[in-house]
Amino acid sequence: MNLKMIRQTAIITFMILVTISCEVEKQEKPIVEVVNEALEFSQKQSLRMAGKYAGQDKLLPHSFENGEMETVSPKGWTSGFFAGVLWYLYENSKNDSILAYAREYTARLEDEKYTTDNHDIGFILYCSYGNGLRLTQDTTYRDVLLTGAESLSTRYNPQVGLIRSWDFHQDLWQYPVIIDNMMNLELLLWASKTSGNNQFKDIAISHADKTMENHYRDDYSCYHVVSYDTISGLPEIKQTFQGYSDESSWARGQAWGLYGYTFMYRETKLPSYLELGENIASYMINHPNMPEDYIPYWDFDAPDIPEAPRDASAAAVMASALIELSEYVETEQADLYLKVAEKQIRTLASPKYTANIGENGDFILKHSVGFLPENISIDVPLNYADYYYVEALTRLKKRLDLK
Repeated sequence: MNLKMIRQTAIITFMILVTISCEVEKQEKPIVEVVNEALEFSQKQSLRMAGKYAGQDKLLPHSFENGEMETVSPKGWTSGFFAGVLWYLYENSKNDSILAYAREYTARLEDEKYTTDNHDIGFILYCSYGNGLRLTQDTTYRDVLLTGAESLSTRYNPQVGLIRSWDFHQDLWQYPVIIDNMMNLELLLWASKTSGNNQFKDIAISHADKTMENHYRDDYSCYHVVSYDTISGLPEIKQTFQGYSDESSWARGQAWGLYGYTFMYRETKLPSYLELGENIASYMINHPNMPEDYIPYWDFDAPDIPEAPRDASAAAVMASALIELSEYVETEQADLYLKVAEKQIRTLASPKYTANIGENGDFILKHSVGFLPENISIDVPLNYADYYYVEALTRLKKRLDLK
């Protein structure tokens, strides 16, 4: 073999090896490895955070901005999420250190069971005490949750048929209801089953039905805020508070609705809730401004797409909801929902969205958006992004029976 032929053979061999290498790189890591590695990292990162703030009564992590931890008081709507993260991590690991921290951060929230001026008692208590009760059967947690459900119910007006969301801006709104409030209904549904008091369930169904009727547009996107006339019980204003515009589709709001109607179907088996859940899912999955990796822009109608910030929190909520929704639909549709959720989880678990150990204020995910119109929490970690991400990991692990 002459030198020319040797060189040609070497070049061909090199090209074959490069091609094989590229093909190997294209092969995705099995989802079981992605999920388990993500849970392992989440545990390490969350243990670091829990240890830093242990023993500091009433201090609860919210975000990490400009190199500093942003905390929230127990009354803040995000106060229960870190405890919830710890409960899910304990469920997956049975680590006694995580259990101790989960109990500690949950206990910081107990006084909120008496709160009647905040519609987010479901977020605060059900994500913390609710998961704690599910995993430990601690009866003291049950009592806190039932008291919290009673407190939340005081914000229901039978004339309007909905739970009032906010008490501020009374010059603007008579009776404001936000799509986020769907998430607080799960506490009421649980309380109804646990106590035998159907009033809790009746309130939840009334709220969900009125929201379905008045929040949703013909394309199954939703308004953020609908304010009601307290005399007629009819809508007076439909607009946004956190989205780009009144007629735009704020991404996390769409995800709240998807999640809310999914659990409403689980608990009531009313077909209208499943139908709406599927239609919301279709709207979001097929939206022309949904990126290929299914991590939404903060608002589907943001004017600066594709430069607009992405919202990891909206993706995490959406993924968790889709995994559950996949349990209630036909196989073909279920496969689609799981495929989208798996893509979202793979993306969130990648270095683009997952922090390095010890960085990001010890939060798990990067790149969430809190309240862009007011320039609050833009492109930062947020505790609710972490919560719904770890919940989605846990749900996918169970759904696919991953070991």
